Amino acid sequence: MSRSSEYNARHLSVLEGLEAVRKRPGMYIGSTDSRGLMHCLWEIIDNSVDEALGGYGQSIAVTLHAGGAVEVEDNGRGIPVDIEPRTGLSGVEVVFTKLHAGGKFGGGSYGASGGLHGVGASVVNALSSRLDVQVFRGGKIHQLSFHRGEPGQFTDTGSTARPDAAFTPSADHSPMEIVGKAKRGQTGTRVRYWADEQIFTPDAKFSYEDLQQRARQTAYLIPGLKITLRDERRLPDTPGEMGPHEEVFHYDGGISEFVDHLSSVSPITDVWRLQGSGTFSERVPVLGEDGRSAMQDVERECEVDIALRWDVGYDTHLRSFVNIISTPKGGTHQSGFEQALLKTVRKVVEANARKLKAGNDKLEKDDVLAGMTAVLTVRLAEPQFEGQTKSVLGTPAVRQIVAKVVEQQLGAILKSTKKHEKNQVSVLLEKVVSEMKSRISARTHKENQRRKNALETSTMPAKLADCRTTDVASSELFIVEGDSALGTAKLARSSDFQALFPIRGKILNVQKASVGDMLSNAECAALIQVVGGGAGRSFDLSSARYGKVILMTDADVDGAHIRTLLLTLFFRYMRPMVEQGRVFAAVPPLHRVEIIHSGSKANEVVYTYSENELHVLLARLQKEGKNYKEPIQRYKGLGEMDADQLADTTMDPRVRMLRRVTIPEAEEALQRAEHVFDLLMGSNVAPRKDFIISGASELDLDRIDT
Repeated sequence: MSRSSEYNARHLSVLEGLEAVRKRPGMYIGSTDSRGLMHCLWEIIDNSVDEALGGYGQSIAVTLHAGGAVEVEDNGRGIPVDIEPRTGLSGVEVVFTKLHAGGKFGGGSYGASGGLHGVGASVVNALSSRLDVQVFRGGKIHQLSFHRGEPGQFTDTGSTARPDAAFTPSADHSPMEIVGKAKRGQTGTRVRYWADEQIFTPDAKFSYEDLQQRARQTAYLIPGLKITLRDERRLPDTPGEMGPHEEVFHYDGGISEFVDHLSSVSPITDVWRLQGSGTFSERVPVLGEDGRSAMQDVERECEVDIALRWDVGYDTHLRSFVNIISTPKGGTHQSGFEQALLKTVRKVVEANARKLKAGNDKLEKDDVLAGMTAVLTVRLAEPQFEGQTKSVLGTPAVRQIVAKVVEQQLGAILKSTKKHEKNQVSVLLEKVVSEMKSRISARTHKENQRRKNALETSTMPAKLADCRTTDVASSELFIVEGDSALGTAKLARSSDFQALFPIRGKILNVQKASVGDMLSNAECAALIQVVGGGAGRSFDLSSARYGKVILMTDADVDGAHIRTLLLTLFFRYMRPMVEQGRVFAAVPPLHRVEIIHSGSKANEVVYTYSENELHVLLARLQKEGKNYKEPIQRYKGLGEMDADQLADTTMDPRVRMLRRVTIPEAEEALQRAEHVFDLLMGSNVAPRKDFIISGASELDLDRIDT
C-alpha cells in the first residue's frame, strides 16, 4: 500500500482558539458566500440590538463603506474595558478573541437576548482581515485593533484605515489604548471591520436589500429604537448607486404595525393580538463565582406576543422571532402556534359544520394559514437554538406555552359575542371552509387531469381544441375571445403544439369574489381544469399541461378588460405560472396597409400595431412617393382577420410578437403588484375612483376605441 495505515495520537490535530473558526468557517456562519458575509454582520448588529432590548440604548447606525469595510455603532453601555480577572485580559479582548465568552451566560447582564453562544463577535473577528473596536465609556474613547483575530496595532487609523496597512502584533496582553475623550454622558460601542478575502468567495457582497429588511423588522419589534442605514459603496443596482444613501427606521408601534406592513391585500379581520406567558423548568449548567459550572434546575419564564390578521388572498406571511432574532425555519414556538391555530379553528368549524356546509371533511393546516399574516414573538432567557445560525428554536417547553396562549386567546375571539368580532369571525370561517373545498376540488382535478394520449378518453371541456404533442415545454395554450376568433384561430394554428380554448366575454372578477364563487363559475373552473395545475395554495407548476399560456384578445377596450380579468385570475390562483414567466399576452395588429407596386411586382402588405406606428408609416410612404389602398383596414377584432393573416401576425412563433407577464422577485415589488390588483380590481370603489380621476389628465383619448 502506498499510504500508511498507521494511525495514532500524533496524527490528531488540536485547533486552538480562533484557529478553529478560520479552519471551518461554515460550522459557525453557515457558508462563505454572501449569506455567510451577511451572517457576520447580523452577529455584530445583534449585539447592539441586545443592548437596546435590555433598555440600554436607543439608536444603532450601520454604514457600508466604499472600501469594503462595514461599521456598526450603538449608544448602549459599551463593552467593559476593565480587566477580566480569570484571563487577565480586557473585557473587549475577551469578547473578541475568546470563544464562548460574553455577558449572556446567565450572569444577569441580559434577561433575554439573541446572542447565546458567546461566539458571535469572536467569529467575526477571526474571519476579518482587520477589525477596529472603539468603546465610549467613562468619558474616554478606548480602542483596540485585530488582524485576523490577533490583537495589535496598525500604523494607520481613522478614515484612512486599510486592512493591508502595516500591523504589529501585541507582545503579551493588549491593554486598551485611549485615543480621545468622549462627550459627557456618551456611552456605546463602534465596531468597524473588513471581511477577510482569504475566507469569503470573491462574489460575496453585503446585500443592502436584506439589511434594509432586517433593520425595518427590528425597528418594528423594538418600539422606539432608531436604526440608521448608510450605503457609501455606489454599487450598480443599489439605492446608493448615484451617491451615499441613508435611511432611518424608527417606529413607535409594535408588531401590530408590522402586520399592517406585511399585509397589502384587503383584510377580512382586524389585527388580533394574542399575548400571554408561561413558566417551565430546565436543568442547565450554571457558572459559579469560582468559574466552575454545576447543573441546576432553573425556573424560566416565556413571554408570548402574537399579532395576526387574515385577508382575501391565499398567501401566508408568517414571521417568527425569538428575542428579536428571526427564525426563518421556525422551531418549537412556530410548531406550537400552527398546532394550536389548526386545533382551535377546526374545533369552531366542527361546532358550526351545518351552518358552514363543511361536511365531514377535516381542515388541514394550509386551509387555516391561507391569507394569514402573522408575527410571532417569544422572549425567554437562554433559548436553545439548533446551530450558531439560530434559524430554528429548539427549546421544547416553548411549544406548549405558545399553544396554550393561542388556544385561550384565539378561542375567546372566535367565540366572541361582540357584533364586530362576530361578523369578522363569520367571514373568516367561510373563507377557511372555502379553502378546504378548493383544496379537495383541486386534488380531484389533479387526479383526473393528466394529459391523455390519443387512445384514451379526455376529461377536458368539449370546447378545448387541444394539441397533439405530449411535450409540455413546447406546447402553447391560446385563450381566445369568443367562438368567431376560435374559428379563425383553428385554421391559423399549428395543431401539433398549439391548443385553443375560447371564453365567452368577460369572466368573473376573482379579486372581488370568494374562492367558492370562483370555483362555481363555469368559465373560471374550466380554465383551471384546462391549465391543469390546480388552484391557489395547492397549485402544482409541474402538473401544468402547457409550457406557455397566451392571452389572445381583441385590440380594443373590451379586449383589454378581458385580458385584465384573466391576469387577475392567474395572479390570484395560478401565480407560479406568472412568476415563472409562462403567461403571455398576444399582440395582434391594429391596421393592415397594402402598398401598391407598379408593374408586375406584387403589392406589399404591412401591419402596424399602434396609431403612432401607422402615422409614421404613412408619412414615410408619402415621402417615398408610394401609394396604398384606401381605406386602410382597421381590425376591430381577431374574427375579422383571415386565418393566414392571424397566423402571420399573431400566432406563428417565427414572426409573432408576445408580451411576457412578469412579477419582480423582490418582496416589495410583489406587494406593489398585490396593491395594484387590489386597487384596480378589488371591491373598495373609492380608492379606484380617486386613482382614475387623478390620472384622467394623462389619458390619450386616441387610445379609447369608440
